Amino acid sequence: MKAFIHVQHLLGSGHIVRAVALAKALVRQGIAVTLATGNRIPDTLNCDGLSVVRLPAVRAASAKFDVLLDEHNNPIDEAWWEKRITATLSAFSSEHFDLLITETYPFGRRMFAAEMTRLLECAGSKLTPPWVVCSVRDILVRKDELWKEEWMASQASAFYDRILVHSDPQLITFDESFPFSNKVNSHIRYTGYISDDRTTSATSTDGVDEIIVSCGGGAVGSALLRAALSAPNHMSPNISHRWRVLVGQDVPDAEFRQLSKHSSSQLIIERARKDFPALLKNAKLSISQAGYNTVVDILRAGIPSVLVPFAQEAETEQTQRALSLMKHHRAVAVPEKVLSANTLAQAAQKALSLPAPDLHVALNGAEISAQVLAADLGMETPMDHALGIIWERNVSRDL
Repeated sequence: MKAFIHVQHLLGSGHIVRAVALAKALVRQGIAVTLATGNRIPDTLNCDGLSVVRLPAVRAASAKFDVLLDEHNNPIDEAWWEKRITATLSAFSSEHFDLLITETYPFGRRMFAAEMTRLLECAGSKLTPPWVVCSVRDILVRKDELWKEEWMASQASAFYDRILVHSDPQLITFDESFPFSNKVNSHIRYTGYISDDRTTSATSTDGVDEIIVSCGGGAVGSALLRAALSAPNHMSPNISHRWRVLVGQDVPDAEFRQLSKHSSSQLIIERARKDFPALLKNAKLSISQAGYNTVVDILRAGIPSVLVPFAQEAETEQTQRALSLMKHHRAVAVPEKVLSANTLAQAAQKALSLPAPDLHVALNGAEISAQVLAADLGMETPMDHALGIIWERNVSRDL
């Protein structure tokens, strides 16, 4: 069996991290995977065992997502689009695939509709068409125009056999951010949250009893990093935890050097680390934005958190995720518009006093996704305990 995964991340790294984790889980099920990616793969990701196709690269110029830039930082044009579509179709047509997975699309990336429609039509024209799947995170960004969301549902109904929602419905359900979910409910399977395969085993004492500040890749995390530099000075004298600030790889070296000037014995400033999950396991508190991957790492670590959701340019995803965790007493949220060293310190003190968590969320979504798809393809696969739990939650949502 062979699978083709198409993934396009434009600003943060969440999309490619989930896609790689899913791809590796499929490989463990005995399915060979070709991963076609339209942007640079972060250095922290290990793609061993995957056949990687690097499509003509594109990224968003800003959080507005209104301007797309090619690998030379030039706005993309019609010639670029033709080159991109040709590359995608060539990669997909190079061999027979039993499974086609599009990450996010059609529930996002509508600006790539010309490319994706051609890909989906190509799949449907095959003598033996592949099983077509959408892999989508827990929360969608709401659209101002309702017709755009209705279009998503129509595309999913027309082209897709399965929609894998990488969430646990006891925490967040798809209909909370997608008003037309009733039109695709029969396609949906909840998988639990996807956690990548970075180790959580502590290899050092780094992080022990520390407050860990992170911002993912860092493309939109500068305000949080700056607030964290002075926040320790606003903490109560009886709270003496050391702060460790992790600066993402997307933060330019010049800015990183400026941040590093604030280092002290109680404030460590360093680049983001591959052992971030292990640091959280050791830590007393996490302070971060509310991106999918970071929140999953926090849930795995089982520690309290302060979330500063990215909310610029009408972004709603991270705010909704932060509010859901607040409702379950797993986090304290600080809106970006009131973020300062003082408000961050106050939130940290409040979070440190949160009760021990009693929410148990499914976090092996990659493995469960792979098992669901293997079953869809008619492969024999055992139903593990977690898959059974998620299956029961899927059934309860359908009733």
